[in-house]
Amino acid sequence: MKVGIGLITCQAHPDDTRSEAERYRDAIDQAVAAERLGFDSVWVSEHHFVDDGYMPSVLPVCAAIAAKTSLITIGTAVALAPFYEPLRLAEDAATVDLISGGRLILGLGQGWRPEEFDAFGVAPQSRGQILQDTVTTLRQAWTEGTVSGGGLLSYPNVSVRPKPATGGIPIWIGATVERSIRRTGRIANGFIAAGSLEEPYTPEEFRKQLAWINEERQALDDASIFTPCMFLPTYASSGPDPWTQVRDYVHYTYWKYEDMAYARSRTGPSKNPPVLEQGRETFLRENGIIGSPEAVAEKIQRFAEVAGSEFHYIARLYWPGMGRERQLEAMHAFAETVIPLLR
Repeated sequence: MKVGIGLITCQAHPDDTRSEAERYRDAIDQAVAAERLGFDSVWVSEHHFVDDGYMPSVLPVCAAIAAKTSLITIGTAVALAPFYEPLRLAEDAATVDLISGGRLILGLGQGWRPEEFDAFGVAPQSRGQILQDTVTTLRQAWTEGTVSGGGLLSYPNVSVRPKPATGGIPIWIGATVERSIRRTGRIANGFIAAGSLEEPYTPEEFRKQLAWINEERQALDDASIFTPCMFLPTYASSGPDPWTQVRDYVHYTYWKYEDMAYARSRTGPSKNPPVLEQGRETFLRENGIIGSPEAVAEKIQRFAEVAGSEFHYIARLYWPGMGRERQLEAMHAFAETVIPLLR
């Protein structure tokens, strides 16, 4: 199995005094550290118009990471397909892939925030079709043929340059509902599972989702390699009660997704989350893979047993609000105490 780290978002927690430039510099430095520590991959994530500066432009950051590393796989989890012009996305992704020497995984999603669709002038009811048509266009662009598009997209048979470093970029798709997950099985090279904001994500749920994907692939008689991937809040510590060490950061991160619906028009700094109620804390604790190194490895292994040999786990170890040095300590602890148990 492969083990990655993410999701780098460059969000400014209300207590974070760094400038935006410093946050992006530190994020790239953490990606470099991840390679040095032996992680297989590093992942960035995209949202728009959020008052804490959630990263809106992932491919430039991927290019910066690529230029400073040489081995680690670089992925987007996820880039929001409806907000890209597909030909430009094909060109930009291929360019990043060349800079990295073929280390890019393009993770795509269909988006969910109404304010993003409003601002970009995209009809949310078309998002699934746009995602599918984008994948069709990307695949055409990265081959030696020309691009004609498909579905809602039409192009005048243009030839796109440059091409990716190794003939194609893996396309993984993040999805949470059955219809979208089944589509992932039909059109993607991998599936990124992330659970929900309401129910703890379990190996049983992962198994059900992978069964939907396998049904679609069997119907197409598709025997190509497909990568099951997932991420959850992750933190390993040999100290007393690891949950209390990371609780406030997990609370902010997951509360912020809920708060995003109200964040677009704010002009001031991000605000602090409300007091963490007991029921919500129980959910967050049960949804995370948090504990001693042995307990963390055991929980990850339960998902790996469901997924099989191609499994790729992304440890969600990047926490807005966690100081730079403490963040690096958490990365070191996971790399030194958990990854050896998984491999």
